[in-house]
Amino acid sequence: MRESTVNRTTLETDITLSLKLDGTGASQCATGCGFLDHMLTLFARHGHFDLTVTCKGDTYVDDHHTVEDIGIALGQAFAGALGDRRGVRRYGDITLPMDESLLLAAVDLSGRGGFFGDLRIPTQKVGSFDTELCREFFIALAREAGITLHVRQLAGENSHHIIEGAFKATARALASAVAVDPRFANEIPSTKGTLG
Repeated sequence: MRESTVNRTTLETDITLSLKLDGTGASQCATGCGFLDHMLTLFARHGHFDLTVTCKGDTYVDDHHTVEDIGIALGQAFAGALGDRRGVRRYGDITLPMDESLLLAAVDLSGRGGFFGDLRIPTQKVGSFDTELCREFFIALAREAGITLHVRQLAGENSHHIIEGAFKATARALASAVAVDPRFANEIPSTKGTLG
């Protein structure tokens, strides 16, 4: 079973997160940040990942620690669920329309974490959510999961649509990358014999 549970407690957040890669898209998200709950719910649905996450965070300060630390926990859960990454397709990409917005996401389960993004979100807030936290989430996710993640905004004017498109595109690219290729189910997809 390709699944993992992460418990992460700091002075800023207390997180429990469970991830199942071969799921149905079911989710239960209670992070204390409504917009992040919305993004994680659609992330799970579009990746067909089963995701449960609870967080008690210092949102009286702002949402920064909650968003970043959930990105860390989700990345660690992906790394745990993937194990040595044997049999995975490794790469995934998509160009995804979200109304007027158009997002490209490309993923390599390289073992070398890095986020390379080009998101031009026009407003500082969506509701009470600081839009700059979108980048912080993806940096933490990519670093801890050990994935190379590119997200490019090709078009877009509405901040909500841009961020939602980025989460959906990332989920679908990840779903493709983590899928098992039955032809090579016992092989690590690298000429080095390891991903990392």
